[in-house]
Amino acid sequence: MTTKDQKDNLFSLVKSLTKSEKRQFKLYVGRLGVNADSKFLNLFNLLDKAKTYNEDTILQSKIVKKQQLANVKAHLYKQILISLKLNPSHQNVRSQIREQLDFASILYHKGLYKQGLKILDKAKDLAIANEEKNLAFEIVELEKIIESQYITRSISNRADELAIQARDLSSQNVIASKLSNLSLQLYSIILKTGYVKNEEEAKIVTKYFNNRLPKIKKKKLGFREKLWYYKAHLWHSFLLQDFLNCYRYASKWVDLFYQNPKMINVNPVFFLKGNNYLLEAIFFIGNKPRFVEKLKDFKATVDNKKFIQDENVSTLVFLYTNFHSINQHFIDGSFEEGLELIPKIEKELVKFESRIDPHHKMIFYYKFASLHFGAGNNKACIAYLSKIISNKSLSMREDLLCFSRVLNLVAHYEAGLDYHLDTLLRSTYKFLIKMNDLHEVQKEMIKFIRGLQDIYPHDLKNAFKDLLERLKVYEDHPFERRAFLYLDIISWLESKIENCTVQEIIKRKYLAPQNNRRLF
Repeated sequence: MTTKDQKDNLFSLVKSLTKSEKRQFKLYVGRLGVNADSKFLNLFNLLDKAKTYNEDTILQSKIVKKQQLANVKAHLYKQILISLKLNPSHQNVRSQIREQLDFASILYHKGLYKQGLKILDKAKDLAIANEEKNLAFEIVELEKIIESQYITRSISNRADELAIQARDLSSQNVIASKLSNLSLQLYSIILKTGYVKNEEEAKIVTKYFNNRLPKIKKKKLGFREKLWYYKAHLWHSFLLQDFLNCYRYASKWVDLFYQNPKMINVNPVFFLKGNNYLLEAIFFIGNKPRFVEKLKDFKATVDNKKFIQDENVSTLVFLYTNFHSINQHFIDGSFEEGLELIPKIEKELVKFESRIDPHHKMIFYYKFASLHFGAGNNKACIAYLSKIISNKSLSMREDLLCFSRVLNLVAHYEAGLDYHLDTLLRSTYKFLIKMNDLHEVQKEMIKFIRGLQDIYPHDLKNAFKDLLERLKVYEDHPFERRAFLYLDIISWLESKIENCTVQEIIKRKYLAPQNNRRLF
């Protein structure tokens, strides 16, 4: 069975259906007796029972001939989507507005202008109230067409009113489009390369940001424009590792939803993502009390029965809840406590298998590996890292791939698996060079591990102290400190010098009164 077979779009869609959706589909196609023995319904029943997609099995069933298969599959795909569209669970404000727009268009073509305008007026109010300004603009354009044929004495006033509405909506849509484009472009940069690596990159990103940021008057921005404005600033701050500003804009983003609570269910994905970035920013700052407070607020909202969850939303809830449930243990070094989360998450990962992309799965593995490393379980750490390193098709998040290899080196050393350390060193060095990601912290680490075999045991502690002094200068460096976000080398070295665990060192640092990372 090929990978292509297993990822057949129709088969994936059939397997995504719930019991109630399958029942509704059969009721939908059975509304006319002629569909009872149709090829597409028989194909649906076969795919519903199948565990994997196999074209030979379909043809052997004699349901459909080979030359007909593509057309029958396309027809079945379309009928399933129509059935899902009719399902109340998939109907939201946007679908309601589009439906009204379609009804008005039908009435217009039948010459029933007054009825069409009445429907459009209500749909427009609904669109504006829910910040669906692209749809509102589309409605105004249809109103203009109908008004040009439905002549009344008030046409001159009506024409002015519609012209002003069209102009204002168009202007707001242009601003939202420019901000959303900028946000998406910055997001793609951070996904591909991670944080900026030097002053030159920082200048390029900031120039790119400033050149594309539209001139606006904040007081005139609506919910949607503010949302994109905060998102664009958030991504700019993340790229520069300016985590205080990340916290600032993520807070504005989340507060925007709590100030407009009805928007949480209208735009649940944006609400979830805003909370994700807020928690990530607090995590990088290292304020556990604030982190726990915001995570608790987030869980309370998504666990509330009023919070609407479809498959997409429930997947994001799973990802963000578990990512940050793990992260809270990194802040104060409670790694052993965090290990208890791993079996539960791995079990749920199977359930979400078809909905979670490889990139997010690898993030889980890196977090699992880091928990085990912090708890001193180096072989378990290596096992999870091997899942990332052996994944040759993973092209996103270069920084994650690079630090997985560095942590792998350290874990091999800690586990006493030094019989092929030279080979690991060479492959890691080559990979980092290829990725153009060899920075000072990594250079120092590789140089140190390479020289370990020539150091006498009684000189080891001094060697660790020497490396610690060399790395300390990079701890607050604006571009080198990214290394410590993925792997706390400093705490590891201090644990070697003091003959204790990494967990003990991080816990002690967190509880120290002078710990600046806990302050905003």
